Amino acid sequence: MLNMAEGLVRLRALAENPVVRTLAEAFAAEGYDLAVVGGPVRDALLGRATNDLDFTTNAMPDDILRIVTPISSTQWDIGREFGTIGARVQGEQVEITTYRADSYDGLTRKPTVEFGDTIDGDLLRRDFTVNAMALQVPQVRLIDPTGGVEDLVARALRTPTDPAVSFGDDPLRMLRGARFSAQLGFDIEQATLDAITELRSTLSIVSPERVQGELVKLLQTDDPVRGIRVLVDTGLIEEFLPEVSALRLEVDEHHHHKDVYEHSLTALEQAIALERARHPEAAPDAALRLAVLLHDIGKPRTRKLEDGGAVSFHHHDVVGSRMARKRLQSLRFDKDTTDAVSKLIELHLRFFGYAEGAWTDAAVRRYVRDAGDQLERLHILTRADVTTRNKRKAKRLAAAYDDIEKRIAALREQEELDAIRPDLDGNQIQQILGIRPGREVGEAYKFLMELRLDEGAIGADAAEQRLRDWWAARG
Repeated sequence: MLNMAEGLVRLRALAENPVVRTLAEAFAAEGYDLAVVGGPVRDALLGRATNDLDFTTNAMPDDILRIVTPISSTQWDIGREFGTIGARVQGEQVEITTYRADSYDGLTRKPTVEFGDTIDGDLLRRDFTVNAMALQVPQVRLIDPTGGVEDLVARALRTPTDPAVSFGDDPLRMLRGARFSAQLGFDIEQATLDAITELRSTLSIVSPERVQGELVKLLQTDDPVRGIRVLVDTGLIEEFLPEVSALRLEVDEHHHHKDVYEHSLTALEQAIALERARHPEAAPDAALRLAVLLHDIGKPRTRKLEDGGAVSFHHHDVVGSRMARKRLQSLRFDKDTTDAVSKLIELHLRFFGYAEGAWTDAAVRRYVRDAGDQLERLHILTRADVTTRNKRKAKRLAAAYDDIEKRIAALREQEELDAIRPDLDGNQIQQILGIRPGREVGEAYKFLMELRLDEGAIGADAAEQRLRDWWAARG
Protein backbone atom coordinates (compact mmCIF):
# COMPACT_ATOMS: atom_id res chain seq x y z
CA MET A 1 0.00 0.00 0.00
CA LEU A 2 1.32 3.42 -0.94
CA ASN A 3 2.08 5.58 2.10
CA MET A 4 1.94 9.16 0.84
CA ALA A 5 3.66 10.63 3.91
CA GLU A 6 6.64 8.34 3.39
CA GLY A 7 6.44 8.95 -0.35
CA LEU A 8 6.73 12.71 0.11
CA VAL A 9 9.78 12.20 2.32
CA ARG A 10 11.37 10.17 -0.44
CA LEU A 11 10.52 12.86 -3.01
CA ARG A 12 12.33 15.43 -0.87
CA ALA A 13 15.29 13.06 -0.66
CA LEU A 14 15.24 12.75 -4.46
CA ALA A 15 15.30 16.54 -4.77
CA GLU A 16 18.32 16.62 -2.44
CA ASN A 17 20.21 14.06 -4.52
CA PRO A 18 23.54 15.80 -5.31
CA VAL A 19 23.10 15.34 -9.04
CA VAL A 20 19.52 16.61 -9.01
CA ARG A 21 20.43 19.56 -6.82
CA THR A 22 23.41 20.52 -9.01
CA LEU A 23 21.29 20.51 -12.16
CA ALA A 24 18.36 22.29 -10.49
CA GLU A 25 20.56 25.14 -9.30
CA ALA A 26 22.25 25.48 -12.70
CA PHE A 27 18.96 25.70 -14.61
CA ALA A 28 17.37 28.04 -12.06
CA ALA A 29 20.37 30.35 -12.31
CA GLU A 30 19.67 30.67 -16.04
CA GLY A 31 15.97 31.26 -15.51
CA TYR A 32 14.71 27.87 -16.72
CA ASP A 33 12.40 25.32 -15.12
CA LEU A 34 13.63 21.79 -14.45
CA ALA A 35 11.79 18.68 -13.24
CA VAL A 36 12.66 15.06 -12.59
CA VAL A 37 10.16 13.10 -14.63
CA GLY A 38 8.69 9.63 -15.08
CA GLY A 39 10.15 6.50 -13.51
CA PRO A 40 12.29 8.13 -10.79
CA VAL A 41 9.27 10.01 -9.42
CA ARG A 42 7.07 6.92 -9.55
CA ASP A 43 9.70 4.78 -7.88
CA ALA A 44 10.38 7.34 -5.15
CA LEU A 45 6.70 7.34 -4.23
CA LEU A 46 6.64 3.54 -4.23
CA GLY A 47 9.89 3.17 -2.31
CA ARG A 48 11.55 1.33 -5.19
CA ALA A 49 15.18 1.68 -6.15
CA THR A 50 15.78 3.60 -9.36
CA ASN A 51 18.83 3.74 -11.59
CA ASP A 52 17.92 6.40 -14.14
CA LEU A 53 17.53 10.14 -13.77
CA ASP A 54 15.44 11.76 -16.50
CA PHE A 55 14.62 15.45 -16.58
CA THR A 56 12.37 17.75 -18.56
CA THR A 57 12.74 21.49 -19.02
CA ASN A 58 11.46 24.50 -20.94
CA ALA A 59 15.03 25.15 -22.14
CA MET A 60 15.80 24.40 -25.79
CA PRO A 61 18.48 21.79 -26.63
CA ASP A 62 21.21 24.37 -27.32
CA ASP A 63 20.51 26.00 -23.97
CA ILE A 64 20.50 22.63 -22.19
CA LEU A 65 23.92 21.83 -23.63
CA ARG A 66 25.27 25.26 -22.68
CA ILE A 67 24.03 24.88 -19.08
CA VAL A 68 25.25 21.34 -18.44
CA THR A 69 28.69 21.66 -20.06
CA PRO A 70 30.36 23.45 -17.11
CA ILE A 71 28.95 21.01 -14.53
CA SER A 72 29.44 17.70 -16.39
CA SER A 73 32.43 15.60 -17.42
CA THR A 74 30.86 14.40 -20.67
CA GLN A 75 28.00 15.53 -22.89
CA TRP A 76 26.33 13.92 -25.91
CA ASP A 77 23.67 15.24 -28.22
CA ILE A 78 22.73 12.12 -30.19
CA GLY A 79 19.08 12.80 -29.26
CA ARG A 80 19.20 16.50 -30.06
CA GLU A 81 16.58 16.22 -32.83
CA PHE A 82 14.17 14.84 -30.20
CA GLY A 83 15.15 17.56 -27.75
CA THR A 84 17.36 15.33 -25.58
CA ILE A 85 20.83 16.12 -24.32
CA GLY A 86 22.77 13.56 -22.30
CA ALA A 87 25.50 14.26 -19.77
CA ARG A 88 27.55 12.67 -17.02
CA VAL A 89 27.17 14.70 -13.85
CA GLN A 90 29.14 13.69 -10.76
CA GLY A 91 29.64 10.27 -12.28
CA GLU A 92 25.95 9.66 -13.07
CA GLN A 93 24.41 9.56 -16.53
CA VAL A 94 21.42 11.85 -16.99
CA GLU A 95 19.15 12.85 -19.85
CA ILE A 96 17.43 16.22 -20.10
CA THR A 97 14.67 16.78 -22.67
CA THR A 98 12.86 19.89 -23.78
CA TYR A 99 9.09 19.82 -23.19
CA ARG A 100 7.54 17.88 -26.05
CA ALA A 101 4.14 17.98 -27.77
CA ASP A 102 4.62 15.35 -30.47
CA SER A 103 2.19 14.28 -33.15
CA TYR A 104 2.09 10.92 -34.97
CA ASP A 105 1.03 10.01 -38.48
CA GLY A 106 -0.38 6.59 -37.46
CA LEU A 107 1.73 4.81 -40.09
CA THR A 108 5.06 4.65 -38.30
CA ARG A 109 6.02 5.04 -34.67
CA LYS A 110 8.32 7.96 -35.51
CA PRO A 111 6.75 11.16 -34.19
CA THR A 112 6.81 14.57 -35.75
CA VAL A 113 8.83 16.23 -33.04
CA GLU A 114 7.26 19.40 -31.71
CA PHE A 115 8.54 21.22 -28.66
CA GLY A 116 5.94 22.24 -26.10
CA ASP A 117 5.73 25.20 -23.77
CA THR A 118 4.17 23.60 -20.66
CA ILE A 119 5.11 20.69 -18.49
CA ASP A 120 1.46 19.56 -18.27
CA GLY A 121 1.35 19.17 -22.04
CA ASP A 122 4.60 17.20 -21.93
CA LEU A 123 3.24 14.83 -19.29
CA LEU A 124 -0.01 14.20 -21.20
CA ARG A 125 1.97 12.61 -24.07
CA ARG A 126 3.50 9.92 -21.86
CA ASP A 127 2.53 6.24 -21.79
CA PHE A 128 0.80 5.71 -18.42
CA THR A 129 -0.39 8.03 -15.68
CA VAL A 130 2.01 6.51 -13.13
CA ASN A 131 4.84 7.58 -15.45
CA ALA A 132 3.31 11.01 -16.14
CA MET A 133 4.31 12.68 -12.89
CA ALA A 134 7.13 15.17 -12.40
CA LEU A 135 9.00 16.60 -9.44
CA GLN A 136 9.83 20.24 -10.07
CA VAL A 137 13.16 21.24 -8.55
CA PRO A 138 14.55 23.02 -6.67
CA GLN A 139 11.03 23.98 -5.44
CA VAL A 140 10.14 20.31 -4.65
CA ARG A 141 6.68 20.47 -6.19
CA LEU A 142 4.88 17.34 -7.40
CA ILE A 143 3.14 17.86 -10.75
CA ASP A 144 0.48 15.24 -11.51
CA PRO A 145 -2.06 16.39 -14.13
CA THR A 146 -3.41 12.93 -14.97
CA GLY A 147 -4.05 11.32 -11.59
CA GLY A 148 -0.89 9.24 -11.37
CA VAL A 149 -0.86 9.24 -7.57
CA GLU A 150 -4.41 7.89 -7.44
CA ASP A 151 -3.45 5.13 -9.85
CA LEU A 152 -0.38 4.28 -7.76
CA VAL A 153 -2.67 3.89 -4.76
CA ALA A 154 -5.07 1.74 -6.82
CA ARG A 155 -2.12 -0.21 -8.32
CA ALA A 156 -3.60 0.44 -11.77
CA LEU A 157 -2.12 1.15 -15.19
CA ARG A 158 -4.08 3.66 -17.27
CA THR A 159 -3.13 5.89 -20.18
CA PRO A 160 -3.16 9.66 -19.60
CA THR A 161 -5.48 10.15 -22.59
CA ASP A 162 -7.94 7.90 -24.46
CA PRO A 163 -6.07 4.57 -24.75
CA ALA A 164 -7.08 4.20 -28.40
CA VAL A 165 -5.43 7.53 -29.14
CA SER A 166 -2.39 6.80 -26.97
CA PHE A 167 -1.74 3.38 -28.50
CA GLY A 168 -2.58 4.68 -31.94
CA ASP A 169 0.16 7.26 -31.48
CA ASP A 170 2.70 4.69 -30.33
CA PRO A 171 1.76 0.97 -30.41
CA LEU A 172 4.87 0.02 -28.44
CA ARG A 173 3.06 1.38 -25.39
CA MET A 174 0.84 -1.72 -25.44
CA LEU A 175 3.88 -3.93 -24.90
CA ARG A 176 5.20 -1.53 -22.28
CA GLY A 177 1.89 -1.94 -20.44
CA ALA A 178 2.52 -5.68 -20.07
CA ARG A 179 6.06 -4.96 -18.93
CA PHE A 180 4.99 -2.43 -16.29
CA SER A 181 2.29 -4.80 -15.07
CA ALA A 182 5.01 -7.39 -14.45
CA GLN A 183 7.51 -4.90 -13.08
CA LEU A 184 5.18 -3.11 -10.67
CA GLY A 185 2.63 -5.83 -9.96
CA PHE A 186 -0.17 -3.52 -11.20
CA ASP A 187 -3.34 -4.41 -13.07
CA ILE A 188 -4.11 -2.79 -16.42
CA GLU A 189 -7.52 -1.13 -16.20
CA GLN A 190 -10.24 -2.60 -18.42
CA ALA A 191 -10.59 0.15 -21.04
CA THR A 192 -6.84 0.06 -21.58
CA LEU A 193 -6.88 -3.74 -21.89
CA ASP A 194 -9.74 -3.54 -24.39
CA ALA A 195 -7.76 -1.04 -26.48
CA ILE A 196 -4.75 -3.39 -26.54
CA THR A 197 -6.94 -6.21 -27.82
CA GLU A 198 -8.51 -4.00 -30.45
CA LEU A 199 -5.30 -2.34 -31.65
CA ARG A 200 -2.86 -5.24 -31.30
CA SER A 201 -2.26 -5.50 -35.06
CA THR A 202 -0.82 -1.98 -35.13
CA LEU A 203 2.26 -3.33 -33.36
CA SER A 204 3.40 -4.35 -36.85
CA ILE A 205 4.60 -0.79 -37.52
CA VAL A 206 7.08 -1.05 -34.65
CA SER A 207 10.56 -2.26 -35.55
CA PRO A 208 11.53 -5.80 -34.45
CA GLU A 209 14.45 -4.36 -32.49
CA ARG A 210 12.14 -2.22 -30.34
CA VAL A 211 9.78 -5.13 -29.73
CA GLN A 212 12.73 -7.31 -28.78
CA GLY A 213 13.96 -4.68 -26.35
CA GLU A 214 10.62 -4.57 -24.52
CA LEU A 215 10.38 -8.37 -24.47
CA VAL A 216 13.81 -8.59 -22.85
CA LYS A 217 12.87 -5.97 -20.25
CA LEU A 218 9.69 -7.90 -19.49
CA LEU A 219 11.61 -11.16 -19.04
CA GLN A 220 14.03 -9.43 -16.67
CA THR A 221 11.29 -8.31 -14.26
CA ASP A 222 10.64 -10.10 -10.98
CA ASP A 223 7.37 -11.58 -12.27
CA PRO A 224 7.44 -11.92 -16.08
CA VAL A 225 4.63 -14.48 -15.98
CA ARG A 226 2.20 -11.72 -15.03
CA GLY A 227 3.16 -9.75 -18.14
CA ILE A 228 3.11 -12.80 -20.39
CA ARG A 229 -0.47 -13.52 -19.32
CA VAL A 230 -1.41 -9.96 -20.33
CA LEU A 231 0.17 -10.49 -23.74
CA VAL A 232 -1.57 -13.83 -24.29
CA ASP A 233 -4.98 -12.78 -22.91
CA THR A 234 -5.11 -9.66 -25.10
CA GLY A 235 -3.72 -11.48 -28.14
CA LEU A 236 -0.84 -9.00 -28.43
CA ILE A 237 1.72 -11.80 -28.32
CA GLU A 238 0.30 -13.14 -31.60
CA GLU A 239 1.93 -10.19 -33.34
CA PHE A 240 5.51 -11.12 -32.43
CA LEU A 241 5.70 -14.45 -30.54
CA PRO A 242 2.65 -16.56 -31.51
CA GLU A 243 4.40 -19.79 -30.50
CA VAL A 244 3.63 -19.02 -26.85
CA SER A 245 -0.14 -18.69 -27.23
CA ALA A 246 -0.07 -21.80 -29.45
CA LEU A 247 0.96 -23.76 -26.33
CA ARG A 248 -2.67 -23.60 -25.22
CA LEU A 249 -3.49 -26.89 -26.89
CA GLU A 250 -7.08 -27.96 -27.37
CA VAL A 251 -8.22 -30.55 -24.88
CA ASP A 252 -9.45 -33.81 -26.37
CA GLU A 253 -11.93 -35.70 -24.20
CA HIS A 254 -10.31 -39.03 -25.06
CA HIS A 255 -6.66 -37.99 -24.79
CA HIS A 256 -5.11 -36.36 -21.76
CA HIS A 257 -1.85 -34.48 -21.32
CA LYS A 258 -0.43 -31.70 -19.20
CA ASP A 259 -1.52 -28.13 -20.00
CA VAL A 260 1.58 -27.11 -21.94
CA TYR A 261 0.98 -23.37 -21.58
CA GLU A 262 0.54 -23.48 -17.80
CA HIS A 263 3.45 -25.93 -17.52
CA SER A 264 5.69 -23.49 -19.39
CA LEU A 265 4.72 -20.59 -17.13
CA THR A 266 5.25 -22.71 -14.01
CA ALA A 267 8.64 -23.81 -15.36
CA LEU A 268 9.55 -20.15 -15.89
CA GLU A 269 8.64 -19.28 -12.30
CA GLN A 270 10.69 -22.23 -11.04
CA ALA A 271 13.65 -21.29 -13.24
CA ILE A 272 13.66 -17.75 -11.85
CA ALA A 273 13.65 -19.12 -8.29
CA LEU A 274 16.57 -21.43 -9.13
CA GLU A 275 18.41 -18.61 -10.90
CA ARG A 276 18.18 -16.45 -7.78
CA ALA A 277 19.15 -19.29 -5.44
CA ARG A 278 22.17 -20.37 -7.47
CA HIS A 279 23.34 -16.90 -8.54
CA PRO A 280 21.91 -14.41 -6.02
CA GLU A 281 24.14 -11.51 -7.11
CA ALA A 282 23.72 -11.97 -10.87
CA ALA A 283 21.51 -9.86 -13.12
CA PRO A 284 18.31 -11.50 -14.46
CA ASP A 285 19.24 -13.93 -17.25
CA ALA A 286 16.97 -13.04 -20.17
CA ALA A 287 18.37 -15.77 -22.45
CA LEU A 288 17.71 -18.46 -19.85
CA ARG A 289 14.19 -17.19 -19.20
CA LEU A 290 13.46 -17.03 -22.92
CA ALA A 291 14.65 -20.63 -23.34
CA VAL A 292 12.44 -21.83 -20.49
CA LEU A 293 9.41 -19.98 -21.86
CA LEU A 294 9.95 -21.47 -25.33
CA HIS A 295 11.28 -24.93 -24.43
CA ASP A 296 8.07 -26.74 -25.41
CA ILE A 297 7.00 -24.68 -28.46
CA GLY A 298 7.63 -27.74 -30.66
CA LYS A 299 4.82 -29.66 -28.97
CA PRO A 300 1.85 -28.26 -30.94
CA ARG A 301 3.51 -29.27 -34.21
CA THR A 302 4.50 -32.73 -33.02
CA ARG A 303 1.44 -33.74 -30.99
CA LYS A 304 0.09 -37.12 -31.97
CA LEU A 305 -2.99 -38.73 -30.44
CA GLU A 306 -2.14 -42.37 -29.86
CA ASP A 307 -4.46 -45.34 -29.38
CA GLY A 308 -5.59 -45.86 -25.82
CA GLY A 309 -5.68 -42.18 -24.91
CA ALA A 310 -1.93 -41.54 -24.93
CA VAL A 311 -0.45 -38.40 -26.45
CA SER A 312 3.07 -38.15 -27.86
CA PHE A 313 5.31 -35.23 -28.82
CA HIS A 314 8.17 -37.05 -30.53
CA HIS A 315 11.16 -34.84 -31.43
CA HIS A 316 9.51 -31.70 -30.08
CA ASP A 317 12.92 -30.70 -28.72
CA VAL A 318 14.52 -30.62 -32.17
CA VAL A 319 11.47 -29.04 -33.83
CA GLY A 320 11.17 -26.45 -31.07
CA SER A 321 14.84 -25.55 -31.36
CA ARG A 322 14.44 -24.78 -35.05
CA MET A 323 11.25 -22.81 -34.45
CA ALA A 324 12.92 -20.75 -31.73
CA ARG A 325 15.92 -19.95 -33.92
CA LYS A 326 13.69 -18.72 -36.71
CA ARG A 327 11.56 -16.60 -34.38
CA LEU A 328 14.51 -15.05 -32.54
CA GLN A 329 16.17 -14.17 -35.81
CA SER A 330 12.99 -12.41 -36.95
CA LEU A 331 13.07 -10.40 -33.70
CA ARG A 332 16.70 -9.46 -34.44
CA PHE A 333 18.16 -11.15 -31.37
CA ASP A 334 21.94 -11.30 -31.42
CA LYS A 335 23.64 -14.51 -32.55
CA ASP A 336 24.87 -15.50 -29.08
CA THR A 337 21.38 -15.32 -27.57
CA THR A 338 19.81 -17.12 -30.53
CA ASP A 339 22.40 -19.91 -30.43
CA ALA A 340 22.08 -20.28 -26.65
CA VAL A 341 18.28 -20.49 -26.62
CA SER A 342 18.20 -22.90 -29.56
CA LYS A 343 20.79 -25.19 -27.98
CA LEU A 344 19.03 -25.23 -24.61
CA ILE A 345 15.72 -26.17 -26.19
CA GLU A 346 17.35 -28.92 -28.24
CA LEU A 347 19.03 -30.39 -25.14
CA HIS A 348 16.26 -29.94 -22.57
CA LEU A 349 15.11 -33.58 -22.72
CA ARG A 350 18.58 -35.15 -22.62
CA PHE A 351 18.72 -35.55 -18.84
CA PHE A 352 15.56 -37.61 -18.58
CA GLY A 353 17.42 -40.56 -20.04
CA TYR A 354 19.76 -40.31 -17.06
CA ALA A 355 16.82 -40.41 -14.67
CA GLU A 356 15.77 -43.73 -16.18
CA GLY A 357 19.16 -45.38 -15.70
CA ALA A 358 22.67 -44.41 -14.62
CA TRP A 359 24.92 -43.09 -17.36
CA THR A 360 28.48 -44.14 -17.99
CA ASP A 361 31.23 -41.58 -17.51
CA ALA A 362 31.35 -41.33 -21.30
CA ALA A 363 27.68 -40.29 -21.40
CA VAL A 364 28.26 -37.67 -18.73
CA ARG A 365 31.22 -36.30 -20.69
CA ARG A 366 29.05 -36.09 -23.82
CA TYR A 367 26.37 -34.24 -21.85
CA VAL A 368 28.93 -31.67 -20.77
CA ARG A 369 30.50 -31.50 -24.24
CA ASP A 370 27.15 -30.97 -25.97
CA ALA A 371 26.00 -28.32 -23.50
CA GLY A 372 29.28 -26.45 -23.75
CA ASP A 373 29.07 -22.98 -22.22
CA GLN A 374 25.32 -23.43 -21.69
CA LEU A 375 25.73 -26.16 -19.05
CA GLU A 376 24.68 -24.05 -16.04
CA ARG A 377 21.64 -22.74 -17.89
CA LEU A 378 20.80 -26.32 -18.90
CA HIS A 379 20.99 -27.38 -15.25
CA ILE A 380 18.41 -24.71 -14.34
CA LEU A 381 16.13 -25.36 -17.33
CA THR A 382 16.11 -29.11 -16.74
CA ARG A 383 15.33 -28.80 -13.05
CA ALA A 384 12.64 -26.17 -13.73
CA ASP A 385 11.03 -28.43 -16.34
CA VAL A 386 9.85 -30.77 -13.57
CA THR A 387 6.41 -29.41 -12.67
CA THR A 388 4.71 -32.65 -11.73
CA ARG A 389 2.42 -32.62 -8.71
CA ASN A 390 3.52 -36.16 -7.94
CA LYS A 391 5.85 -35.48 -5.01
CA ARG A 392 7.51 -38.87 -5.19
CA LYS A 393 8.34 -38.43 -8.89
CA ALA A 394 9.55 -34.87 -8.35
CA LYS A 395 11.80 -35.99 -5.50
CA ARG A 396 13.23 -38.82 -7.60
CA LEU A 397 14.02 -36.51 -10.53
CA ALA A 398 15.59 -33.90 -8.25
CA ALA A 399 17.78 -36.56 -6.67
CA ALA A 400 18.82 -37.83 -10.09
CA TYR A 401 19.85 -34.35 -11.17
CA ASP A 402 21.72 -33.81 -7.91
CA ASP A 403 23.59 -36.99 -8.79
CA ILE A 404 24.50 -35.91 -12.32
CA GLU A 405 25.81 -32.57 -11.05
CA LYS A 406 27.95 -34.40 -8.46
CA ARG A 407 29.33 -36.69 -11.15
CA ILE A 408 30.14 -33.74 -13.39
CA ALA A 409 31.95 -32.08 -10.48
CA ALA A 410 33.90 -35.28 -9.75
CA LEU A 411 34.93 -35.72 -13.38
CA ARG A 412 35.87 -32.04 -13.56
CA GLU A 413 38.33 -32.59 -10.69
CA GLN A 414 39.88 -35.54 -12.51
CA GLU A 415 40.17 -34.04 -15.98
CA GLU A 416 39.65 -30.89 -18.04
CA LEU A 417 35.95 -31.49 -18.46
CA ASP A 418 35.09 -27.93 -19.48
CA ALA A 419 37.42 -28.06 -22.49
CA ILE A 420 37.22 -31.63 -23.70
CA ARG A 421 39.61 -32.25 -26.56
CA PRO A 422 41.62 -35.22 -27.84
CA ASP A 423 45.05 -35.98 -26.40
CA LEU A 424 46.57 -35.13 -29.79
CA ASP A 425 45.93 -32.08 -31.96
CA GLY A 426 45.68 -31.80 -35.74
CA ASN A 427 49.37 -31.07 -36.28
CA GLN A 428 50.40 -34.09 -34.22
CA ILE A 429 47.96 -36.30 -36.15
CA GLN A 430 49.50 -35.21 -39.46
CA GLN A 431 53.03 -35.79 -38.19
CA ILE A 432 52.30 -39.25 -36.72
CA LEU A 433 50.38 -40.49 -39.77
CA GLY A 434 52.44 -38.64 -42.34
CA ILE A 435 49.43 -37.10 -44.02
CA ARG A 436 48.53 -33.64 -45.28
CA PRO A 437 45.63 -31.47 -44.06
CA GLY A 438 42.32 -32.80 -45.34
CA ARG A 439 39.39 -35.09 -44.70
CA GLU A 440 41.50 -37.86 -43.18
CA VAL A 441 42.86 -35.55 -40.49
CA GLY A 442 39.28 -34.67 -39.55
CA GLU A 443 38.32 -38.36 -39.35
CA ALA A 444 41.34 -39.10 -37.16
CA TYR A 445 40.50 -36.17 -34.90
CA LYS A 446 36.93 -37.42 -34.58
CA PHE A 447 38.21 -40.90 -33.66
CA LEU A 448 40.41 -39.45 -30.93
CA MET A 449 37.57 -37.27 -29.64
CA GLU A 450 35.29 -40.30 -29.28
CA LEU A 451 38.14 -42.08 -27.52
CA ARG A 452 38.52 -39.13 -25.15
CA LEU A 453 34.80 -39.09 -24.38
CA ASP A 454 34.65 -42.85 -23.84
CA GLU A 455 37.78 -43.33 -21.74
CA GLY A 456 38.81 -39.90 -20.50
CA ALA A 457 42.35 -38.55 -20.83
CA ILE A 458 44.73 -41.44 -21.64
CA GLY A 459 47.88 -39.42 -22.41
CA ALA A 460 49.69 -38.59 -25.63
CA ASP A 461 51.69 -41.84 -25.86
CA ALA A 462 48.66 -44.11 -25.45
CA ALA A 463 46.65 -41.93 -27.80
CA GLU A 464 49.39 -42.18 -30.45
CA GLN A 465 49.39 -45.98 -30.27
CA ARG A 466 45.60 -46.15 -30.49
CA LEU A 467 45.72 -43.74 -33.45
CA ARG A 468 48.29 -45.90 -35.26
CA ASP A 469 46.18 -49.01 -34.62
CA TRP A 470 43.07 -47.28 -35.94
CA TRP A 471 44.97 -46.06 -39.04
CA ALA A 472 46.37 -49.54 -39.72
CA ALA A 473 42.93 -51.11 -39.39
CA ARG A 474 41.70 -48.74 -42.08
CA GLY A 475 44.16 -50.36 -44.49
